[in-house]
Amino acid sequence: MFRSLRRALCTVAAALLVPLGATGLQTADAAESAGVGYWHTSGRQILDASGQPVRIAGINWFGFETSNLVVHGLWSRDYKSMIDQMKSLGYNTIRIPFSDDIFKSGAVPNSIDFSGGKNADLQGLNSLGVLDRIVSYAGQDGLKVILDRHRPDSAGQSALWYTAAVPESTWIADLKAIAARYKGQSTVVGIDLHNEPHDPACWGCGDTATDWRLAAQRAGNAVLSVNPELLIFVEGVQTVNGVSGWWGGNLMGVAQYPVQLDVANRVVYSAHDYATSVAQQSWFSDPAFPANMPGIWDKYWGYIFKQNIAPVWVGEFGTTLQSAVDQKWLAALVSYLRPTSTYGADSFHWTYWSWNPNSGDTGGILKDDWQTVDTVKDGYLASVKAPGFPGSGGGTDPGGPGGGTAACTAAYTVSSDWGGGFNAEVKVTNTGSTALSSWKVTWTWPGNQKVTSMWNASYTQTGSTVTAGNAAHNGTVAVGGSASFGFGGAPGGGGVPSVSCTAA
Repeated sequence: MFRSLRRALCTVAAALLVPLGATGLQTADAAESAGVGYWHTSGRQILDASGQPVRIAGINWFGFETSNLVVHGLWSRDYKSMIDQMKSLGYNTIRIPFSDDIFKSGAVPNSIDFSGGKNADLQGLNSLGVLDRIVSYAGQDGLKVILDRHRPDSAGQSALWYTAAVPESTWIADLKAIAARYKGQSTVVGIDLHNEPHDPACWGCGDTATDWRLAAQRAGNAVLSVNPELLIFVEGVQTVNGVSGWWGGNLMGVAQYPVQLDVANRVVYSAHDYATSVAQQSWFSDPAFPANMPGIWDKYWGYIFKQNIAPVWVGEFGTTLQSAVDQKWLAALVSYLRPTSTYGADSFHWTYWSWNPNSGDTGGILKDDWQTVDTVKDGYLASVKAPGFPGSGGGTDPGGPGGGTAACTAAYTVSSDWGGGFNAEVKVTNTGSTALSSWKVTWTWPGNQKVTSMWNASYTQTGSTVTAGNAAHNGTVAVGGSASFGFGGAPGGGGVPSVSCTAA
């Protein structure tokens, strides 16, 4: 709700290591192949190009809408390693906020670390060029992307979709430009037209200066005029007929005034919902809480799904989880969103706020070191995660048959150590003369260290010896190329062991 708070940067502190739990994903053979091509709607479901239902179960990764003009965390890690980690945790979609500033000439991203080979292919690119690389790699990994026009400029959130400095004409022109930019790239499945419209924005009042529903129709039709395959995500407002809620979270007006676009089966309604770490709302102090919450959600946005009007996507929800009220709220909301194991893709869609740890009033799935997973938060989401989608293929040449030697080396680096635990990264490099199809890394600690979590690889540990093998998405490594995986362990203070790498 309060965008200035959710954008405040947290002070980076040493993170405590929590063991990584199972994701609890439920995957059916039929569902695993769903997601191909562009998507469209049918009643309350989203269907892929072959008519199979899909479920958006993703994460927000913000930064392009700030003065950094790029997703945050690249000052700490390589962008590919973060996308790989998102996939390994079972998120299948990334919502990427941006502001119109990224379209300005000279929009150069800042705070990207290029040391040690990190983010090497982003050097020299402007903000849109970096976004291109992120979209491309996400697609290779089998993740979809929803682009979110978050703000008119990086200065802050606006109540309406335009300001004196960024008029509606600029908003629409930039939406058309980004829709055209990704035409033919079905990794980008849709655009969230504007983030969190709020008072004086109205729904159905008929005033073209403030009626968000009419503005969404103008912008949605403009987007579809250049890229008719995209989904159009339309958020709610704050107040409808005197009833107020979260910014962007009130879709009560849809019942009387639905969004009507020139291309059928493209509208997905988007709600935002938060807990007390963002702001207090009357329903949190209701004696019936949390049993009252399904009725609240039904009133504001859930009815759209339940009445089979259109799909509903909870584009943002989050909390620090520090209060018991917030813990009960998140558990109730996840249950309301419908477990994948029971309902499959006939469910609400969602992207959690946020991947970033530096969201001031919610924190993130990552902790402040930008490596360690908050497994408590991530665990709440396990039942509503959903299968990933077919990838667009890697950017490496797997090589032809008949020759070459497969060989690899591995470099083990401790990225942080606080005594009670540590985080490390292992980089596997193809030193042979043919592409790798798989690799395995082994090391033996001199002490009693144990792996507590690992991403982008699977592992076994026997005594002090650890064997880590590639994940499905990073086994293929071109000649001279590399792949990385990371892990947490405990206790700290173990130093760097010798590692060996075997390849196939």
